[in-house]
Amino acid sequence: MKDAIGNVQRVVLLGGTSDIAFATLVKLAGRRRGVQVTLAARPGERRAAAVTSLEALGMQVAEVDLEATDRTSYEHAIASAFEAGGDVDVVMVAFGLLGDQQRAWQDVDAALELVQVNYTAAVACGVLVAERLRAQGHGAIIAMSSVAGERPRKSNFVYGSTKAGLDAFYSGLGDAIAADGVQVLVVRPGFVRSKMTAGLAAAPLSQTPEQVAEIIVAGLASGRHTVWAPPAMRWVMSVLRHLPRSVFKRLPI
Repeated sequence: MKDAIGNVQRVVLLGGTSDIAFATLVKLAGRRRGVQVTLAARPGERRAAAVTSLEALGMQVAEVDLEATDRTSYEHAIASAFEAGGDVDVVMVAFGLLGDQQRAWQDVDAALELVQVNYTAAVACGVLVAERLRAQGHGAIIAMSSVAGERPRKSNFVYGSTKAGLDAFYSGLGDAIAADGVQVLVVRPGFVRSKMTAGLAAAPLSQTPEQVAEIIVAGLASGRHTVWAPPAMRWVMSVLRHLPRSVFKRLPI
C-alpha cells in the first residue's frame, strides 16, 4: 500500500523483462529502497538480469513464472503476486510480441500467437487484476498499448489489430472500475528503441524506454486515463486516422 506521502510500495510487473516496464519501475521507485516488486516473466537470463539490477537498486524482488500462452500460468502468477502479503499499488501489463508481420497474415499459427499473447492473455489478466484491485478498493493498472492500434497499417495490421483490441478493452475497463477506486492508464507509445525493436530502423519521434517511463509516471500521478509517448503522436495519429482509405493505403507506412 502507498505510504503516507503517496509513494508506491508494491508493484507487480506482468512481463517483467520489458524495457519500458523496467524503466517505469525504476522511475516509480526513485531513490527509495525497499520497494516490493513481483516480477512475472518467463524464466531465463533476461529475468535473472532484471532481478539482479533491481536488487542492486535496493528493491525487494520476488520472481514468478509467466507464460502468456498458458492460462494456468498467468492465473497462478497473478494469484501469487496478490497473496504474497500487503496490498498492491500498481500492476503493469507489459508483455507482448511484435512478431513477423509478413508471416502473421499468411500463417495461421503466427497470427494466433500474436492474438493470444497481445490480446487474449492481456484481457484475461485485466479481468483477474481488476477483481483483485476492486477488492482492495485502490490501486492502478498500467496497460501497454501502441499507436499501431489507432489505425492498423498495411505493414503491421495483425499486430495493430491486437493492440486496438487491447486498447479498447482497457479503456472500457478504466471506466467500469473507476468508481471502485482503481485507475487504469492506457499507454500509447510510438516507436521505442528497445530490445523488442532491435534491428529495425527507428521511426520519426522515436523514444527511449526512459522517456516513455517519464510520461507514464506523470500520467499516473495526475490521474490520466490515456497517455501518448511522445505526446505529439496524438496529433500525428489523429491526422492518419481521418485520412480517406484511398489515400491512407498508398502511404509508405
